[in-house]
Amino acid sequence: MPTPAVLPSHAELTRMIARFAPVEIGADLSSLPDTERAALTKLVEAARLMDGLFLQQVWAGNAALLVELAGDDSPLGRARLHYFLINKGPWSRLDHDAPFVPGVPAKPEGANFYPADATREEIERWLDTQPEATQREATGFFHVIRRTPDGRLVTVPYSQQYQNTLDRAAALLREAAALTSQLTLKRYLDTRAAAFLTNDYYASDVAWMELDASIEPTIGPYEVYEDELFNYKAAFEAFITLRDDAETARQAVFGENLQKLEDALPIDPKYRNPAIGALAPIRVVNVVFTAGDANRGVQTAAFNLPNDDRVIREKGSKRVMLKNVQEAKFEKVLLPIAQVALAPADRARVSFDAFFTHILMHEMLHGLGPQVVHGTTTPLRQALKEHYSAIEAAKADIAGLWALERLASEGIVDAAIARDMYVTFLASMFRSIRFGVNEAHGRGIAMQLNWMLDEGAIAVNADGTFAIVEAKIKDAVTRLTGEFLTMEAEGDYEKAAEFVRRLGIVRPEVQRVLDKLTDVPVDIEPQYVTATELTAGK
Repeated sequence: MPTPAVLPSHAELTRMIARFAPVEIGADLSSLPDTERAALTKLVEAARLMDGLFLQQVWAGNAALLVELAGDDSPLGRARLHYFLINKGPWSRLDHDAPFVPGVPAKPEGANFYPADATREEIERWLDTQPEATQREATGFFHVIRRTPDGRLVTVPYSQQYQNTLDRAAALLREAAALTSQLTLKRYLDTRAAAFLTNDYYASDVAWMELDASIEPTIGPYEVYEDELFNYKAAFEAFITLRDDAETARQAVFGENLQKLEDALPIDPKYRNPAIGALAPIRVVNVVFTAGDANRGVQTAAFNLPNDDRVIREKGSKRVMLKNVQEAKFEKVLLPIAQVALAPADRARVSFDAFFTHILMHEMLHGLGPQVVHGTTTPLRQALKEHYSAIEAAKADIAGLWALERLASEGIVDAAIARDMYVTFLASMFRSIRFGVNEAHGRGIAMQLNWMLDEGAIAVNADGTFAIVEAKIKDAVTRLTGEFLTMEAEGDYEKAAEFVRRLGIVRPEVQRVLDKLTDVPVDIEPQYVTATELTAGK
């Protein structure tokens, strides 16, 4: 669609920016030796390069537009630049990707991973004619699709498409590797530097799984959310963090129960995995710096990686909890939402421990359940296509609640968390749905909330606030968990599409609560004070 005739004014843009509460995010470096601090500085420098790569991936016109916006010193120009940097592009991610800068097209569904003039149907027809190796590249994480001068479609590896920037990033990772005395960190950085140049990420993903160091970096192409056409292509991002040893040790008990949870998943037993990956580390960290896909719009609170199905099958996956980011979200966003969305009697039951633990379970449950369509080697993201991210996010949410309930019944989860988790999640539903139903997590929450309303497990009070129906919530959570897991196991694209179409919407009773939250921030805008101190003068 063309740019609308009326774009946000300076005052309107100022209000849009205010939905992101500025928060200082930092970490204590006092225990780091000088050599490790120097390595950390190199990692922040490498991470900053991921911003430029991600801007290219979002839209081919981003780099030129950024230069143009940076040259506009008017108040409106400053506001547009500020909001561009939050969104990593000229479209407001909280407002159904509406443009806020003149002269830009509609946000491309395929981002800049595919030719701008290529339709979904053209790409699918072309795929059907290609040899198996080309099909793997075209549907894999690490190749873009481009058009030759004579109009043919071809795959191009990331290592070639982004060669100059990846060369610089690889050099910085090797410099950091040379500085650190921590062997597993050195191995990850050296193998990830090699991956940037060879386009083969397997060895570095394995090294990341085995990483055991005070500095916990994650850098490279990982998540597929930006590819809304197929959910095939990985976007560049970086999380540069420090491990919280005490909190990491406290959460280790959850990783010890993964196979037990897998064996009890509420699905046909044939869909369960009798031997999940051997490694399931949990890391609780404090963020020093994020970039690229990790720092656009709504901030990541935790993640579960890698996404490579082969690594997950062979090695498992790692859950990383960003504690200082979660604390900021809880204080700035969730507590104020609870005061509006929940009945007075429930507001005191919204707890940080329940919020934190459910996010951890969400990430753990990404690694449980079907990872490929049953009886095939087809990854779920290929079977469910553009609906995969929303379905998978919803599965991890609801199955996370199911898992917490099960662990609570065995005394593994603190009784206070089990008591408060449903009410805390209900408040958090309103937090997430504000991300927009065009975004995977927001759409996934809408599906869960509407399903629970239809099943009577969540009720709307006479005053418009929402409440958990205690007599129905446990059974409803179990049944919805089974719905999503079965949909994935069967690779049922049509059922997923119907589920998203019917339930991935904001209903009037939900909208009425959202309308009362206009003065509550939607999320945070991190100010990375520790990273700024580390790289001052560089």
